[in-house]
Amino acid sequence: MYVPADDTVFHGQPGRSGPCRGAAPGGELVAIPTETVYGLAADAENGPAVARIFEAKGRPMDNPLIVHIADWDTLPRLAAEIPDTAVKLARAYWPGPLTMIFPKGPRIPDEVSAGLPTVAVRMPSHPVARAVIRESGLSLAAPSANRSGSPSPTTAAHVLADLDGRIAAVVDGGGVLRGCGIHRRAADGRPCPAPASGRSDARHARAGGGACGG
Repeated sequence: MYVPADDTVFHGQPGRSGPCRGAAPGGELVAIPTETVYGLAADAENGPAVARIFEAKGRPMDNPLIVHIADWDTLPRLAAEIPDTAVKLARAYWPGPLTMIFPKGPRIPDEVSAGLPTVAVRMPSHPVARAVIRESGLSLAAPSANRSGSPSPTTAAHVLADLDGRIAAVVDGGGVLRGCGIHRRAADGRPCPAPASGRSDARHARAGGGACGG
């Protein structure tokens, strides 16, 4: 069931995410700013909550999602294996728009990975995004906060124009810069293939076991 957003826009400040702290843990959807676009977030370990992302966006269920974390200590909960190369990449590029793909751990539901044996993880650098993730105590699955086929949103107003009435809340972190980083390289040094759209809004690397994702 869709939850009306109405005027549920919270002006995000690190450490002051307010009522949004209760939305994602309750299984609802919250739009949050990242350094690339606004993301539509749900508890990444809650399969039914993640399924609501696909429903709200009209996104095909066979299109896996990226999981967002705020701290390195969360990663072992999500990934079955963390290669040394991934550690080096994380030290160099996290927090920031680098997505790494790991063999998934048992806590990642199929709704996140689209049934694949891997999970894509990144640590956003936007302070509001990291504050919301920390205060929720969760890792958050979050594709762009727009209906599939619509432009990726860079403001809270863009999110509401597309998803009002379909999500619980928006955290307004101001405008964000779309399209940071276009390089895609596997952890073993091989280039990753470009996504089908021919565009990438973040850096991707394969951290053992799985294919590169878009």
